[in-house]
Order: sequence, then structure tokens, then C-alpha cells
Amino acid sequence: MTHRIAVIAGDGAGPEVVAEARKAVDALGLALEWHDLPWGTAHYQETGAMMPPDALDVVRGYDAVVLGAVGDPSVPDHVTLWGLLLPLRQRLDLWANVRPARLLDGVPSPLAARPEVDMLFVRENTEGEYSGVGGRAHAGLPLEVGLETSVFTRAGIRRVVEYAFTLAAKRRGLVTSATKSNASRYGYVLWDEVVDEVAAVHPDVRSERVLVDALAARMVRSPMSLDVVVASNLFGDVLTDIAAELQGGMGMAASASVAPGADTPGIFEPVHGSAPDIAGKGIANPFGAIWSAVLMLEHLGEQDAADRLMRAVEAVCREGIRTRDVGGSATTSEVGDAVAARV
Repeated sequence: MTHRIAVIAGDGAGPEVVAEARKAVDALGLALEWHDLPWGTAHYQETGAMMPPDALDVVRGYDAVVLGAVGDPSVPDHVTLWGLLLPLRQRLDLWANVRPARLLDGVPSPLAARPEVDMLFVRENTEGEYSGVGGRAHAGLPLEVGLETSVFTRAGIRRVVEYAFTLAAKRRGLVTSATKSNASRYGYVLWDEVVDEVAAVHPDVRSERVLVDALAARMVRSPMSLDVVVASNLFGDVLTDIAAELQGGMGMAASASVAPGADTPGIFEPVHGSAPDIAGKGIANPFGAIWSAVLMLEHLGEQDAADRLMRAVEAVCREGIRTRDVGGSATTSEVGDAVAARV
């Protein structure tokens, strides 16, 4: 079976790290077809849109999408984000954003005594605070107002919480729900109620609810007290950036946007952004992109290949072939070469 993979290399350092992820995956010898989709800021500057009108139909023709990063100083961030990534997530209904946070051997830690870090975040990916519901009125006047409405649905909460419990049952058996129901009386009270309902039918998995501010502190103070964290769109976005730093930095962070149980192609991307300040310098960290490829292979049912690639990443980190952001001196391509050779 040949897997057809769409590649949106994107902007800034995106094409550099995606190239290394492709190199590492190609070393596995799988039956893959890569198809480049030239979407992003350059496409916007040429056409006035981040991607073409038929983008959703195009993406549905593939088994998975590898995304580098989108964003450029020449275009406002909300234009690039709402012009490509968020529409793909929402209109393809990729409701689960899965982000592992594990500190690999050899990678320096920002925490004293280098505690173990091994968390998995399941972030609701299509509604919540990033639903895009709202607007602005009285533009340009002193009484201008901007309204941003969070949308929480019972069905949307339930499916992502159910998935978190399913994943926790395969790990250390603990789900921590990030909430703020003491201050947000509607959306997060509903969130808590649904988490309790799901927990009742998963007696083999322990569960707890923690206010998001206290949870952020606990991640730093006692990271191994956490296993699977389930969170809303906004809370998951913030907490996973903290988690990325705990695992060595943003360059190490991988993610998968998927619709478990559906045949919709997932989107697999490092979460470090386009990093235009280091683009073209050969110093961008490709581990996050390669780790995202591991998640892609798992999603495609290529578990053996995913395990081989992850072991290669672990070995290269342990041996010290790392970019300078994680304590090494290797270039982007040297890291990719090392991982491919280890595979």
C-alpha cells in the first residue's frame, strides 16, 4: 500500500525542517509518494489567499499532510492563521490535537536536577476559544468593541475527553482535565460535567480536574505527576508551549491534528512556528518535524516504521548530534543526515 502524503512546507524555516523529516522517512524504505502543495505566504502574496478555493478537496485526496509552518512578518498573523491552518482543522473536523512532551536523553532541561518529563496533551482542536465566533463594531471610534465568543458543545467536549481516556489507558492511567470553571461559569462548568460523565464509564483510568493556572505551575514543579492532559483549544495551546520548553525547547515539539476513527487525513507539524529570524541559516531544529513524522506513521498504521524512526531520534539526541538550541553544534541537515543514517 502506497501512502500519498501532501507537503505544505510553508514559510520561514518550515521548508528546511520538512526536508529533513522527509529525508528521515525516506530512509525507512516505505512506499510513499510526496506531493508538494505550494501554499503559504508566497501564495498569499501572489493570489491574495493562503491556499486555493478548492484546498479542502485537494487535501482530502491524500492520506496525510506534513506541514512546516506558516507565517511571515509581511502578513498579519491572524491572516495567515485563519487563511490556512485553522480552516483546515475546522472544516476537516480534525478535532484532536495530540502533542507528546518527553525529555529525551541528552537534551538539556531548563529545570534544576533535570527531572523526567513524559506527558501527552490532547487538545480540543475545532471549537472553544478559537471558534472564530464574534466580530467588531464601531470600527475606529472611541467606543469600538471586539467580541470573541467561546463555543463549547457537549459533543465536542465528549469526543476529545473520550479520546484522552483511551490514550491514558495505554499509558500510566491518569487523565488531568484543565479547567477554569471557578471563573468561567458556563463553558467550563459544562466541560467539567462531561469529564465526570466520561470518567464514570472508565473506572480503570484515574481522573482529576485542575484549574489551568495551578496546572501550569504543577507542570514545572512536578512534571511526572501528569500523564495525559486534556484541555480546551486555548488552554491546550498555552500549556503545550510550557511543555515544549520542559522537553528542551520549541524545536523539539511535535503535533498531530487528527479525527480518530475517521478516514480524514491528519495534519502533522512541528509547533515552533516559521521562525523567520533563523530561516536560511541552517540552524533550525528539525527534531520536532521528524517527531511529527513519527506521529504521522503511527496514524497511517505503520507502527514498526514509527518505532524505528523514534528510536533513531532518541539515539541521535543521546549521541549529541543536536542543533545549538538544544546544546549541540550540528546544522539542520546534519541532524537529518544522522537520523536517516541511524534508521
